[in-house]
Amino acid sequence: MLERLRTFCKEGEENLEPSTFLQLYTQTILDITYFEENKLVDDEFPEESSLDKVNDLISLLSEPEILIKELVNHREEPTTLSPELMECLYWRKGALLYMYCHTIRQNEERIGESGVILDKLLIDGINYLRTMLKVKCPVKLKDGVSCQDLNTARLLSQGVFSDTHLLAMMYAGEMCYWRLKLPVEEEKQEHHVSDVETHSEQGDSLRSNTLDFREVGQKMLLKYISVCEGPLKEQGWSTENAKQMLDFFKTC
Repeated sequence: MLERLRTFCKEGEENLEPSTFLQLYTQTILDITYFEENKLVDDEFPEESSLDKVNDLISLLSEPEILIKELVNHREEPTTLSPELMECLYWRKGALLYMYCHTIRQNEERIGESGVILDKLLIDGINYLRTMLKVKCPVKLKDGVSCQDLNTARLLSQGVFSDTHLLAMMYAGEMCYWRLKLPVEEEKQEHHVSDVETHSEQGDSLRSNTLDFREVGQKMLLKYISVCEGPLKEQGWSTENAKQMLDFFKTC
């Protein structure tokens, strides 16, 4: 993909189509960061260097959106990414922060040393995953859906287009659970959202000025359980942990 981008740029500025360049640029970033992300996970996020690397990866994965804003400011016609690439960018950022926070939580000493940082990363991760789930709108069902397609139709009507969407619900719900159990000084029930929320155009819930971790966590996990025990019943998706976290949300 990097070679394709280089070839494309060598063709000359007059032949550069912004939308095509943006797609190739984004795919190149996704390819490059994928290797670094996997290495961090395999190495279990080394304590001395992983935070800087995570921040660098998040910055790289945010570059396409920054570029879009720059292009919009300098060109009359709108320039944007495909929904699939937008989903991938938000998913990769949210999943990376999920894995990093999961690793920190397994070490009580690291939790104590990284409490404030962990708080921010959890919030950002939740917001990235929620935004990812809002990129595509649920498909409205029409009359005449055949029985053999009923489960697929039910998934699409709930905005579940792949396994990744289902994992995003579980990850976001679990991060809300972690956030409520995190000993922080400020009020635990709500928090001002980050830039990913306030600048999003995807739905009223993402434009609110506070994030209710209990409400968001319950919503994500209830939907996850509904899908796993509904259209995906007996497909190997476990709901045990999700139900345990729901019990906590009900009593917290």
